[in-house]
Amino acid sequence: MTIVKAPPAPVGRQHGEEPPQQGWQFTSTHGLVLLLLLLVVGQGPIRRALSTPVMQSWMTVFLAVVVQALPFLVLGVLLSAALAVFVPPSFFARALPKRPGLAVPVAGVAGAVLPGCECASVPVAGALVRRGVAPSAALAFLLSAPAINPIVLTATAVAFPRNPEMVLGRFVASLLVACAMGWLWQRLGRTDWLRPPARATYEGDGKGAAFWGSVRHDVMHAGGFLVVGAMAAATLKAVAPESWLRTAAGNPAGAVLALSVLAVLLSICSEADAFVAASLSQFSLTARLAFLVVGPMIDLKLFAMQAGTFGRSFALRFAPATFVLAILMSVLVGAVLL
Repeated sequence: MTIVKAPPAPVGRQHGEEPPQQGWQFTSTHGLVLLLLLLVVGQGPIRRALSTPVMQSWMTVFLAVVVQALPFLVLGVLLSAALAVFVPPSFFARALPKRPGLAVPVAGVAGAVLPGCECASVPVAGALVRRGVAPSAALAFLLSAPAINPIVLTATAVAFPRNPEMVLGRFVASLLVACAMGWLWQRLGRTDWLRPPARATYEGDGKGAAFWGSVRHDVMHAGGFLVVGAMAAATLKAVAPESWLRTAAGNPAGAVLALSVLAVLLSICSEADAFVAASLSQFSLTARLAFLVVGPMIDLKLFAMQAGTFGRSFALRFAPATFVLAILMSVLVGAVLL
C-alpha cells in the first residue's frame, strides 16, 4: 500500500483555514494623500476663506495659544516620562507617613515633584495603591500633581503676567481640593468602590523603551488636546458674538459654571490650559481660576483613565464630587485672593 503525503500547509496558515484576503485596504497614507489632493483642488476657496477678517483673527488666536503653550507641553512631557520611568513608585510609598490622615496633605504637596500632566498622575497613583499606599493619599497625589507642579505654575505665571495672584490662587485652590477629596475618601470611601490596578504601566519594558513610549504617547495625546483647546478658544474669540460672551461673563455664577463645564469638555493638558484661560479675557479671574482648577482634576479623558484604572464604580462617585468641590474652592479662593 502506497502512502501519499498531503502537501504541507502554507506557513502562517492552519489546516482548513481560509486564505487571507488580499483586497485593497484604506490606510493612513491613503488618507494623507487624499487630504493633500483635496487641499490642492480646493486651494482657491480655502485661500479666500482664510483671507477673511474672521479667519485671520481665528488664526492669530490659535497660533498664539499653541506657540506659547508648546514649550511647556514638551518640557512637561519629558520630565513626566523621566520621573514615571526612572523613579520607582516605592520611593513615594517610603516617603509618606504611615498615618492616612497625615499622609493625605503630604501626598498632596508631593504632587509638586511630578512635572507632568494628568495623564502621568493616574498611572503613578495606581502604582502607589498597588504598593500599599493608603488610597486617600494616592488620590490626593493624583489630583494635586497635574495642578501644582513647577511646570504648570510657571506656565500660569507666563500666561498671566499682569495677574501673579493667579499662580497663588491656582496652587492654593488645587491643593485644598486634593486634600479635601483625600480626607473625604478616607472618611466615606469603601474598598469595594475602588478596584486596584492589575499591573504597572511600565512593567516588563526596558527603561529606554518605556521612556520614549511614554513621551510619544503623551506628546500625541496632550498635543492633540492642546490643538482642540486652542481651536475652541480661537472660535470663542473670533466667531462667538461679543454680546453672548458678555452675557455669559456678566453673570458671576454663570461664568464660573460655564468655564468649569468647558474645562471638562475641552480636556486640555494642564501644561497648556493657562494660555487658553488667559485668552478668555471676557471672563473674570475667578471664573478662569475655576477653569484652571477643574480641568486638571476632572475632564473627559481623566474620567476614562480613572474608570479604566480604578473601576467605573470609583469614577462615577469620585468625578462628580471632585467637580463640585473644585468649583466651591475656586470661588472661595477667588473671593479671597482675586
